[in-house]
Amino acid sequence: MTDRRPWFARSLAVLCTAVLACAAAAQDVEPAPPPAFNIDVRVADKAVRELLQKHLELQRYREVSDLDDAELARLLTLAERDTRELLGTLGYFAPRLSIRREPGTPPAVVVEVDPGPPATIGGVEVSFDGDIATSEEPQAIVQRAEIREHWRLPAGRRFTQESWDSAKAQALRELVARRYPAGRVGFSMADVDAATQKVRLGLKLDSGPLFRLGPMQVTGVDRYDPVLVPRLAQLTPGLVYDADQIQRAQLRLVGSGYFDSAFIYVDPASPPEAAPVQVNVRESPLKKLVLGVGFSTDAGPRGTIEYTHNKVPGLGWRAVNKLQLDRKNPLISTELTAVPGEDLWRWGVAGRIERQDDGQLVTHSRTLRLGRSRTEERIDRNVYVQYDRSNVHADVGAPAPADTGDGTSISANYVWTGRYFDRQPYPTSGFSLGAELGAGFTLTGSRSPFQRTVLRWLEIHPLKDGRIQWRAEGGAVLASPSARVPATQLFRTGGDTTVRGYGYREIGVQQPGGIVGPGRYLAVGSIEYQKPIRRGGVETSFEGAAFIDAGAVADRATQLSPSVGVGVGVRYRSPLGPLQVDLAYGVKAQRFRLHVNLGTTF
Repeated sequence: MTDRRPWFARSLAVLCTAVLACAAAAQDVEPAPPPAFNIDVRVADKAVRELLQKHLELQRYREVSDLDDAELARLLTLAERDTRELLGTLGYFAPRLSIRREPGTPPAVVVEVDPGPPATIGGVEVSFDGDIATSEEPQAIVQRAEIREHWRLPAGRRFTQESWDSAKAQALRELVARRYPAGRVGFSMADVDAATQKVRLGLKLDSGPLFRLGPMQVTGVDRYDPVLVPRLAQLTPGLVYDADQIQRAQLRLVGSGYFDSAFIYVDPASPPEAAPVQVNVRESPLKKLVLGVGFSTDAGPRGTIEYTHNKVPGLGWRAVNKLQLDRKNPLISTELTAVPGEDLWRWGVAGRIERQDDGQLVTHSRTLRLGRSRTEERIDRNVYVQYDRSNVHADVGAPAPADTGDGTSISANYVWTGRYFDRQPYPTSGFSLGAELGAGFTLTGSRSPFQRTVLRWLEIHPLKDGRIQWRAEGGAVLASPSARVPATQLFRTGGDTTVRGYGYREIGVQQPGGIVGPGRYLAVGSIEYQKPIRRGGVETSFEGAAFIDAGAVADRATQLSPSVGVGVGVRYRSPLGPLQVDLAYGVKAQRFRLHVNLGTTF
């Protein structure tokens, strides 16, 4: 056996040497000298005490080791002025001060303060210079009035230097946001009357000249059509400068899918009658592949593949191809969209093939669409002609009963969607509206006209400790009883995202043999209370929910009978995407059902 003792002895010697070296080095380090004096701030108000402890000039001289008594006495004299200036930033202009030296080792400087009552605003005068002062244009008159109306430090409010600076900054932001990007503070004054503890404020804003947009100077465009940037930005020469319009233009450029980033700038030093609009963009990749995975109790595991080509060779249009694989609703789709026109409308053509398994019925559908669309920050509009073909059969392969949506149609449609939320994603307040209007005729059997209408509404109302979410949807298809309207134009509901407590598309029209088919009338409503879960007073990524859902489908409006579900759930904003878990009781089905929905892309 090998003897390890020499190795151990050498290791121990090295360790002891290192310890002795560290000890010797520690002895060589001289201890820090004591401060020349201590500072003791005595005042009841915590905010005042913390301000003085942090910002008194005396703090800078505590480490001067050779400070003699004469120098310290001079510092105490200067400290009174420094203390009064600091207290003035909090609105105390008539304080009673006592600054003295107390013996000790080291000596102590005691700063004793009675700040007295804080000063309040006695009056405010906001005036203007430049174009805004003399312009009689309605927009300039409104802007002057809004700046005065939104003033943050009115008479009677307590004065502090921070609130005074904030009020001036806010007024200047409102000035330069529209029409006057070269605006500045021409003059400001805070006149203090220490006897009455009143402060009179004066502010003059110099707007400078009115700015109009000039030619657009674009950098960063290489692979895409150069007309894209000016068309999407919609900042035509001659427009009056508006920072909000510029921000919306940046959002349109990034939201178009052609650009990963966009920065738009108007130099305040440029000629105001035609200020160049400088646009810098970074283009998105020409091709993009997005893979997605998910799970829901409606359809089980789900996988998606989406391939986008932003400029199809020989055509110049964008192509988006999607393949979705899941147990209930596999599909394949493709969509081609043109470059937006000057009015932001674009042509598009789309096709879709899908299989929908409702448990008792299986629907194979094909859809072709040709039309135009316009996408804005809050509003989407679509006008199109659509061809629908649905083949429906029972799950076992037998022919389906009548009135289950086996048919063909062609229709003209208009779809409008408006979104007015405070933020995306995960809004906390706001609402959205949607409307679908269509008319056409069936092609299977006798040609029969039909009309289709769908209305949707969602509102989120914030509360003190949570929020309420209302959701409603209604739909109707008007046609003769014998018209064979395809299933893609009819209605069914139920499942994770519609009426919880019921299976996927379980709510429909009862057919012979216990089969549930689609119907011509739809009504869905939901109310949900959402409460963020906090830990230590800080909001986490979790929130709880309690809800009531109701939905009905029928072939006649008078036959609508709601199926109600009630339950509770948990929401989690996970790194993989939003996770929703709900446990609901279906009142009509008389059973509990767990609903889970999770999806992510990469």
